[in-house]
Amino acid sequence: MKIFSPALSRLARLRYWRIEHWVNDPIAAQREVLQDLITHGQYTQFGRKFQFAEIFNIRKFKETVPIHEYEDLKPYIDQIMEGEESVLWNTPVEWFAKSSGTTNDKSKFIPLTKESIEDNHFQGSKDVLTIYYHDLPDSDLLMGKGLVIGGSHQVHPIKENIQYGDLSGVLLQNSPFWSSLIRTPELSIALMDEWEQKIESLAQSTINEDVSSIAGVPTWTLVLLKRILAISGKKNIKEVWPNFELYIHGGVAFTPYKAQFEKIIGPNCNYIEIYNASEGFFAAQDRVNEEGMLLFLQHGIFYEFMPTEEYGKPNPITIGLDKVVVGKNYAIVISTNGGLWRYLVGDTIQFTSVAPFRIKVSGRIKQYINAFGEEVISDNTDKAISEACIEFGITMKEYTAAPIYMSDKNSGAHEWLIEFDENPKDMQAFTEALDKNLQSLNSDYEAKRHKNIALGMPKVTAVKSGCFHEWLKQKGKLGGQHKVPRLSNERKYIEEIKSVHEAIN
Repeated sequence: MKIFSPALSRLARLRYWRIEHWVNDPIAAQREVLQDLITHGQYTQFGRKFQFAEIFNIRKFKETVPIHEYEDLKPYIDQIMEGEESVLWNTPVEWFAKSSGTTNDKSKFIPLTKESIEDNHFQGSKDVLTIYYHDLPDSDLLMGKGLVIGGSHQVHPIKENIQYGDLSGVLLQNSPFWSSLIRTPELSIALMDEWEQKIESLAQSTINEDVSSIAGVPTWTLVLLKRILAISGKKNIKEVWPNFELYIHGGVAFTPYKAQFEKIIGPNCNYIEIYNASEGFFAAQDRVNEEGMLLFLQHGIFYEFMPTEEYGKPNPITIGLDKVVVGKNYAIVISTNGGLWRYLVGDTIQFTSVAPFRIKVSGRIKQYINAFGEEVISDNTDKAISEACIEFGITMKEYTAAPIYMSDKNSGAHEWLIEFDENPKDMQAFTEALDKNLQSLNSDYEAKRHKNIALGMPKVTAVKSGCFHEWLKQKGKLGGQHKVPRLSNERKYIEEIKSVHEAIN
């Protein structure tokens, strides 16, 4: 592996000119992407239905093709899974990424083409390395191994030559041979399905490796790191792996977890966020010490941005990069070389910069609390709880929140279930701090909290250790990219989690 590392590092550094091309001319890059997508799409069943052969500009594309959610594209996807060709894309679809979503029990099957795997997911991964080296030119990242904590890597057949699995499993099956030289653990452990056993095997097999980076969702990464410290008896991860320098995170907001990672890993570690979903590799943080992820603009995805107030309208308005503004919430609409056409991903983002175009994920379009006009999104709650934990010198593992609706006798409120590493000594004071932080971050929430008329003080319960873990296990969503829903306008999830809390002895 050491033989290949210097060569791979040089290649990664030399590739930055490719990124500069679309960073410096983003609008033209996106026009080129759409033109290429339409060229491929005109030979498909979908393209013939929507007359792709007559589409020559962005305006016509938006007028002709409606916005789709997963349920709208599902009939086409079902056809592909039955073996039909040229339905959404004009090259064979041999792989599907299974995504159970966050707030929906029904699985989604996202088609992955040769183009989307190579020109989007793999290209995005290579660009992450390139922009990291550009930001930190003295890094020796590839002299050690990368530990990837993905989902289940098992793949399952649908028909001959058609399979599905978690995105990480599909990408592993299609990775070039040399990637195994810079990755750990060995394939037999990466393929394990049972997560509690997998964490133990990961810890035992990697503790003596020269690990320089980890990529994974914060929750499971913390579980693994704590187990490694327990086995090794070391104070922090830097004592276990002296060359460790980078944690790559995504999937959930990192703000509530950062203090725990800094304590567990130790000094001189870099943290970068990526935005990589089953539907596509969208963005990655290009400056270690600055918020915002560089939007990938020449990776087989054409972007539109829907102001969140447009969601649910019969003909919602979307805008392009030339009209976006910093700080406003948009839902992402994508057309991809995986055959997703004007597809509403479900995430909401905000631009942190428009020169270049950098974004942050602010929440889910269907995951928020707006029971009383407060319009609270997960970006608000992540920051509010993080600041409260810092103030009280504690850390939290997971949380969820939902409204308590008004009754004849009481105003409404928000109910929070939080799993702490160590409970606050004064829960009332913590609740007041959380409420104060949220008011400072969200003026609508602040207005509704005025004199407790519409919204009363939040109700916060510290749930027992392992509560969220057990709930995910009962739902069949333990491990990988499965996440606890942060916010909901309904009480289904919070009531289920409360039942688990009460059942734990």
